[in-house]
Amino acid sequence: MSSNKTDDNLTANTIIVDGIVQRVGFRRFVEKLARQNRIMGYAANRKDGTVTIFAQGESKENLEQFISQLKNAPSPILVERLDTKEARPRTSLKRFEIRVGSLADEMMEGFGAMETQFSDYRKDFRDYREEFRDYRREFRGFAQQTENNFGAIDMKYGEISQKLTQILDELRTENREAISSLNKSVDALIQAVDKLSKN
Repeated sequence: MSSNKTDDNLTANTIIVDGIVQRVGFRRFVEKLARQNRIMGYAANRKDGTVTIFAQGESKENLEQFISQLKNAPSPILVERLDTKEARPRTSLKRFEIRVGSLADEMMEGFGAMETQFSDYRKDFRDYREEFRDYRREFRGFAQQTENNFGAIDMKYGEISQKLTQILDELRTENREAISSLNKSVDALIQAVDKLSKN
């Protein structure tokens, strides 16, 4: 990569970026990268659909890192080609800025970037809908299993209830028989006591 240095050690390049770089938020991405890398300069849309970047930094390494990161722009931005040329540093530049075009162009840029963002949100929303469908299926399976479990509990409870009723009936029967037997024993004892008292 070629660059130009002045006595105050500034290095500068002009970069023409081709690809899907307009109406997708590319200039904002460039501005953020420039701030992270302490790069001064500007980014501007061109009528042919490319973007011009003037970038200058305090070292060649900073500038190279910045240019390398431009190639890794997030979707939907697609950098297909970077043409980098040596440029004369401009000591008057103290920050990085986005050079704006006409109001109509900037509005189109903004609408394009918004459309891209909404497209991403729609995709995310579709993903969430699919995930929600998965949860619904899972919930249906859980509901079915819960119903089966309650059915099994009901069946077991019914068996237990039936056994308890049977035991209770047996106890009542045994209790009646025991009372009857006890009554007979008491009657026999009363008769025996009566006989003894007559003698």
